[in-house]
Amino acid sequence: MTNDLGTSEKDKSKVTEPDIEYGHYSYADYLTWQMEEMVELIKGKVFKKAAAAPRRIHQKVAVELTKRWAVFLEGEICEVYSAPFDVRFPQQSKADKDIYTVVQPDISIICDPEKLDDRGCIGAPDLVVEILSPGNNRLELQNKYEVYEEGGVKEYWIIHPDEQTLLVYTLVKGKYVPSQLMTSGDIVRPKAVDGFELDLEDFFSRIK
Repeated sequence: MTNDLGTSEKDKSKVTEPDIEYGHYSYADYLTWQMEEMVELIKGKVFKKAAAAPRRIHQKVAVELTKRWAVFLEGEICEVYSAPFDVRFPQQSKADKDIYTVVQPDISIICDPEKLDDRGCIGAPDLVVEILSPGNNRLELQNKYEVYEEGGVKEYWIIHPDEQTLLVYTLVKGKYVPSQLMTSGDIVRPKAVDGFELDLEDFFSRIK
């Protein structure tokens, strides 16, 4: 079927598919896309996440850690959210058309209720966690590092499930300072959220 301009309905539906190689898009564009894959927008460029579901161990880490954060934050002002959950990083304007970075951290901790709305978080979470898997290491380590640092995320955790390690980047004077590589036997005490402790020996013993 074609419309009066000679455009088929099939072609018309493809208008919402972003041009990954050459396009430059905003959050307003992002909201129009109808795609099976999850996508993230980093400085106007589209990054497709794996079409297949994350591996079981990835999900096990995400659920176990989210559960611990949820219990700790019960009744507190800070809140925990797990992916899919849009985090928008505005620069000069919060208008949809002026936002060019929208990511979906595996876990986000937000302590400022003013940053939360029905579509997710607008502005930097206090702490984000990314859980690595074979298909997304480059995205997390290279692209998101810069996004989180420039966006003002106070603390950025990277968890490697297979190696059972955790690396923490803490924002100091606008630049990330890495921790030592932590593993079983270490206890993680975030600076961005007081009082939380993660015993990695206990935590990773449950990831099987």
